[in-house]
Amino acid sequence: MTKAQAQAVAQEWIEAFNAHDLERILSHYADSVELKSLLVTKLRGDPAGTVRGKPALRSYFAKGLAAMPDLKFELLDVFAGVSSVAVYLRSSVRGLQLEVMELDADGRIARVLVHHRDP
Repeated sequence: MTKAQAQAVAQEWIEAFNAHDLERILSHYADSVELKSLLVTKLRGDPAGTVRGKPALRSYFAKGLAAMPDLKFELLDVFAGVSSVAVYLRSSVRGLQLEVMELDADGRIARVLVHHRDP
């Protein structure tokens, strides 16, 4: 993946979240997506911090967007990998975070690891 491709993926992903458009957000994810985040432990009470599958991700994001109506992301930097993108951003609610997204063959996010500076 080139830097320009990674930048395009990250920009569209950020714009979808900033629009609070759940369908647009979910369009970036594979059906079998796996997301790991410390925030999952808080919002879902799951000590493993894992959301698996698009239906569970839909529920998790819907709950998060409803709980944080002022959520906005500011894109700070993007890093390209072979089949992955790392997005460094500032959340208006959670502060600095880094999301490492592995993409499937269709360019959808298959796995994401979310890192918070101040969990």
